Amino acid sequence: VQPVESGGGSVQSGGSLRLSCVTSYWNHCMAWFRQVEGKGREGVAVIGVDGKTTYAPSARGRFTISQNGAKTTLYLQMNSLKPEDTAMYYCAAGRCLLLEDYCMDYWGKGTLVTISS
Repeated sequence: VQPVESGGGSVQSGGSLRLSCVTSYWNHCMAWFRQVEGKGREGVAVIGVDGKTTYAPSARGRFTISQNGAKTTLYLQMNSLKPEDTAMYYCAAGRCLLLEDYCMDYWGKGTLVTISS
């Protein structure tokens, strides 16, 4: 079953957004990736089944990945947003705690985040 993202939108620079992803892959690593049109997909944050997290340098200190207790919903709290955070954000489920798309087996359709300066 495909993960389903929500929570994208348009905010001004310095603002916050929280993305959500409903998923049935409670026993998988879960991650957020993002992609700007015309560019490759970039890993943002990943959380393992044990709760361990890894962040991209661009996200560290500003973004927080988390799950609800049942691991059926994945979140990405994004603070201090910048125009360069503008992208389509994808939720993914996979096999390893790496920010590499080859680790991920199941992908959502994405939710668009637009940050204005």
